[in-house]
Amino acid sequence: MTAVSFDNVSIIFGEQPHKALPLADQHQSRAEIQDATAQVLGVHNCSLDVEEGEILVLMGLSGSGKSTLLRAVNGLNPVVRGAVRVHDGQEMVDVTSCSGQKLREMRQSRVAMVFQQFGLLPWRTVAENVGFGLELAGQSTAKRTETVKQQLALVGLSDWADHKVGELSGGMQQRVGLARAFATQAPILLMDEPFSALDPLIRTRLQDELLDLQRDLKRTIIFVSHDLDEAFKIGNRIAIMEGGRIVQVGTPREIFSNPASDYVAEFVANMNPLGVLTARDVMEPGTGQQSTDIETPIRELMPLLRHGPLTVMENGTAMGRVTTDSLVARLSA
Repeated sequence: MTAVSFDNVSIIFGEQPHKALPLADQHQSRAEIQDATAQVLGVHNCSLDVEEGEILVLMGLSGSGKSTLLRAVNGLNPVVRGAVRVHDGQEMVDVTSCSGQKLREMRQSRVAMVFQQFGLLPWRTVAENVGFGLELAGQSTAKRTETVKQQLALVGLSDWADHKVGELSGGMQQRVGLARAFATQAPILLMDEPFSALDPLIRTRLQDELLDLQRDLKRTIIFVSHDLDEAFKIGNRIAIMEGGRIVQVGTPREIFSNPASDYVAEFVANMNPLGVLTARDVMEPGTGQQSTDIETPIRELMPLLRHGPLTVMENGTAMGRVTTDSLVARLSA
């Protein structure tokens, strides 16, 4: 089921955005449009469906439009043309044209957001920050306390409930932000570069923790990142943006193996293939002494190859084999 749908979304900043649309339709660049109209192209004709339970990563260089597109999901950025639709549990609701009351309901119950700079209230305790959204929604103190307790346990901060957030490290503060978003029970999470301000070790740890939480909670997550390694690690699919436009959408393996443009190829040029490719990508005709699944990452295949070639299986059918030579040939290509 589709949780979020972007339908030919265009966002233009300025007093006369419709002056810029014809130039954007002619594929003029952001700089050309701004010179001609004094309007700033945010995103243009972006179409994309995000499925329930999926982690979809929006990525690109700074200024590519990824955060602009993300913030259209909860109505923070106005859409000039097109529509953004969000499933409200019964039907798809167009957040670009719904009433203010309906939009507030969507923000309280359907869509939560985790910011890069945490967005915490320093004068409140960890527990009070986690329960802030529930408090605004009018939830009773008893129910809110129980929900906060559960969420703090999920992110490993139970012992810090009564501390002020200023006493926590950056990584711990971001855990508070995650707990606050999860506490609302919103099925859709918007995450705008939530780990980019953290040092690499903490960032890696929080990425792992997010994936662990996702296995249990199965939320729909739209995640903005400019870090290719991060995108390939956590994304079920990735949408790469350039100049306000989506230039390729696919799984990490699809994007790595078949970049759609020179821009995408430059992105993936320095990507470690061990984290992306699977047995499917390195097999050759034939069979081996052992078997492995067609989607087994090659990082896991390498120690197994010490015992000889591997038969690659898909749904019980032998599709080929992986040998040391076939793996080296693919990695050297």
